[in-house]
Formats: sequence, structure tokens, C-alpha cells
Amino acid sequence: MTDVIIIGGGPAGLMAAVAAAEHGATVLLLDKGKKLGRKLAISGGGRCNVTNRADIEDIITHIPGNGRFMHSPFSIFNNEDIIAFFESLGIKLKEEDRGRMFPVNDKAVDVVRALLNKIRSLNVSIRTNTEVCDILYDPSITSVTGVLLKNGEKLATNRVIIAVGGKSVPHTGSTGDGYPWAVKAGHTVTDLYPTEVPITCHDAFIKAKTLQGLSLRDVQLSVLDPKKRKVIKAHEGDMIFTHFGVSGPISLRCSQYVVKARKKHPDTAIPLQVDLFPKETTDDVLQQLVQLLKDQPKKAIKNGLQGFLPERLIPILLEMAHIEPLAIYPELAHAKLRELAQLIKSFPLTATGTLSIEKAFVTGGGVSVKEIQPKRMESKLVKGLFFCGEVLDLHGYTGGYNITVAFSTGYTAGKAAAGQ
Repeated sequence: MTDVIIIGGGPAGLMAAVAAAEHGATVLLLDKGKKLGRKLAISGGGRCNVTNRADIEDIITHIPGNGRFMHSPFSIFNNEDIIAFFESLGIKLKEEDRGRMFPVNDKAVDVVRALLNKIRSLNVSIRTNTEVCDILYDPSITSVTGVLLKNGEKLATNRVIIAVGGKSVPHTGSTGDGYPWAVKAGHTVTDLYPTEVPITCHDAFIKAKTLQGLSLRDVQLSVLDPKKRKVIKAHEGDMIFTHFGVSGPISLRCSQYVVKARKKHPDTAIPLQVDLFPKETTDDVLQQLVQLLKDQPKKAIKNGLQGFLPERLIPILLEMAHIEPLAIYPELAHAKLRELAQLIKSFPLTATGTLSIEKAFVTGGGVSVKEIQPKRMESKLVKGLFFCGEVLDLHGYTGGYNITVAFSTGYTAGKAAAGQ
């Protein structure tokens, strides 16, 4: 009988295998795919953003889905431990903007290879192309007795770690397998929804693809309550217009708030605003506009604004402000320029929702963390049943936060399962 069986060869499962084997357990790692570490290999755009170097409190604020739960796993294995772990495997890391940590050579495949070599050196048994169809429990469902494979084979163990991910990026093997196993054990699975996913919009200029491919740097995107018109959430950074809406880091971060607002107001589109100059006030922008156009009194406004605003946005902003593009500064009423300044500070978009959960980078919702022991990642309901990674109702923003959750909860689960 194997001491610990781990289901799922993603970041959480691989780190659980390391921790369990290092703490003396015999470990069997099962994965239904051909290759381990598939999600890790494509993370960070193929560069593998292994963690984030922010302090723990800052990391927790970047995990909007039950981040406070992570205090306990981080007390056992945190972001600095992740950095030390990979550097001990010979993977040199570098820090980029906003604390993101990448391998110096920008190759995710090297991170995956080093992790797999470590697991093999610890004599972890690995079975790929092996699909689990059920977890076996004792008759009263109070403890684990093994797993049942799709081919009918039963594998005995009294400790199972479920690390199968959520429902996002299904081609890596995350197809929601863990939820029915959790429900069978009596666990609550909270509503699943896409997070870190592009936002869909139905504005005329989006439909016409006028702005498709336009990137905006250092802007602020806000999600507004459709009834009160108050800001629900705002994020600063970069975004990009697509043929269906908006994407890029701040759009992904705002997406879950669009999903939640749509759930609250199902028949209403959700207003968004882009602030093109988040560090400046409307008056600052107005003064800059006045000065810029005053210095070019004979130039048509559409030409005078070039270099100050993204070229493709200019005609849209002028139309919204009801300003004739060929008008010159002496012909413009001050009130019109103020209206333009206000639009520059709050360029409106209308969100209809997001792309599907399968297109999302991360799954929101999952196995309720209220039913998990945070210092062990073990079920409070069934002895020997552990959960880690995205199968849980835990999610962070992109930027190394989700992978940090996966590695931390995986290590915590592996260590606890080994020591049981």
C-alpha cells in the first residue's frame, strides 16, 4: 500500500509530491495526461512566473478569493521558500515589475524539468495516462481507503491529495474532476465562475473593431455598479482592446467583478471606465489640453492631440464630446474642452460579461475552504483526504499569485499527509 496518492501533476500536485517524499512517505503521483507540469509549462506566457516577491500581507491582498486562508499555508511554505527551493534546483530567478519572479533564461520548460528531476530523485512513482474515476472511502465516509481508476483497478492508500485544478485551461487536464469527489465526501463546492479572463463589451467601436490591438499603458480600469454608478473595483496598469472587448493585466483583474455584478444585475450591462491619466486630476488634464492646443492655434484639433492621446482613440473621444475634428482652438468653447478632459479621465465602455470559464486563466469558486484545516490542507470531514491548488475556493490575480497559492498549499498538503 502506498502511503500517499496524489491526483494531478500540476504545480500543486508536483509540489505536494516533493513535500510528501521529502518527509519520508512513499508517494504515487497519478495524472490522466501524457505529460506532467503542462500548466506550469505555459504559465507566464511560457516564461513561468514562479512566484511574487511582495511581502505576505501584500500577496494576500492580491488573492481576492479567500486570501486570508493563506496565512497558515504561508507559515509553512511561502514565496521566499519557493524562491529558495527553485534556486536550490539550479534555477536562477530574476525579479521583474510588480515583484514577479521568473527564471533568468525565461524558459518555463527548465522549471518543469528541474521539478520533475527532483521528484524522480525522491523516488516518487509516476503514472501518466492514468485517469482516476473515484475516491474510495470507508462505509461511513469518515476516512479514505484508496482510489478507483477508470480501467477498474483499485489502489489502496489511506491518504489522498486531490490536486486536479479547476475548470480553466482544460487542455492542461483541468476539467473539474475533483468537485464530484469532494461532494461525495460531504464537501461544499461553491459556485464556479471565470476569473482572470478577458471582458466582453458591446460598444459600437468594439463591434467595429476600430480599436482592436490598441494597447494602453499605465491606465486605470474601473468596474461600476450599474444602478449606483459607484466604483466596485479599479485596477491600474496595462490593457489591450480586442475584437470582442478588452484584455491585458488590469482587464483580467477586473473580470471577476464584472462576473459578480452581472450575477447581481443579470439583465443589465456593466459600465466600465478607463482613466487614461490616473495620476492627474481632470483640471490637470484640462490645463494640458488648453496649453497644447493654444500652442497650435491653426491646427485641427484631431491633429493637435496626436502624441498626447492614442491616435485611434482621438476620433472616438471627439465624437463623444461632440467636437468637430477639424475645428481649431479659437473656435472651441471652454466647456467642450472640459467635457473632453472628463472623457479622457473616464472613457466609457459597456461590459456584457466575460469569456467562458474554459477560456479563463483561473477558476473562481471550488471546494469551500471553511471545511479545510488550513495548517494541513486536510478535510475537516474525512480523515486522509487533502486538497490543494485551484480545486479549492482560492484564487489570486495573475502576476505569480495563483502559482504561489498552488505551491504553498501543495507543499503544506504533502508535508501533512506524510506526517500523518
